[in-house]
Amino acid sequence: MSSLRVGWLFLRMGVINELQYRVNFFVQLLQSLIQVGTALVMLELVYSHTNALNGWTQPELLSLIGVQVLLGGFIHTFIQPNMQQLMQDVQQGTLDYALTKPEDAQLLISVRMVRIWQVVEIVSGVILLFVGLAGVENSIGVGDAIAFGIALLIGGVLVYCFWLVMTTGAFWVVRMENVLELFEGIYQTGRWPVTVYPGWLRYSVTFLVPIGFAVTVPAEALTSRLQWPTLVFALGFGCAAFAFTRWFWHFGLRHYSGASA
Repeated sequence: MSSLRVGWLFLRMGVINELQYRVNFFVQLLQSLIQVGTALVMLELVYSHTNALNGWTQPELLSLIGVQVLLGGFIHTFIQPNMQQLMQDVQQGTLDYALTKPEDAQLLISVRMVRIWQVVEIVSGVILLFVGLAGVENSIGVGDAIAFGIALLIGGVLVYCFWLVMTTGAFWVVRMENVLELFEGIYQTGRWPVTVYPGWLRYSVTFLVPIGFAVTVPAEALTSRLQWPTLVFALGFGCAAFAFTRWFWHFGLRHYSGASA
């Protein structure tokens, strides 16, 4: 419990620090409007030529885009800033400040930074999600809603694991920024169901970069496409990924030479 209290304290401090830069709210609002507008134009262009894309109707695909934007907002609010700070600490040898604390280092490096204005992106994703679901013919049952919540949580954990594994590579490779920037480009593939991609790409964005689990699986739950064995497999995969990430983080720490070394 003490680790959670310390983590909550760091989280509050990060929010307070970010609130000093309120102009960032308007910048993020503009970026979100551009992002949503681009997605809607692209969607309208596609469905001007077809009624369904690999079985997905326009409202269903809009719901999927909502999930993608929502999860992207979570990444940019909580995960990305902490991973960027971790890379900077490793490069400068200042990670000692987290490692010398009498709490779990992985928890501390994961909650130090919060880009609170990125919540605008989360709100945009929620709006797109509800607008899309309003046009879906099938009603959403309690089981679908529960499956969606579980799948979205698993997706968030998988994306966090991917970022931390990549960032931990900074213990060996000094400049890791380009690899993480590459993720932003790959993440855009989440605007489409992974089933529309050829086999090699489908497996790549499902297991190597877990966009399929993070975006498509929650959207499948809301559109009554998700099979429970898939959800169970995703849960097992998420637990295995987190366990590996935990091990890899401690393995990387053994190769860290900080300012006090």
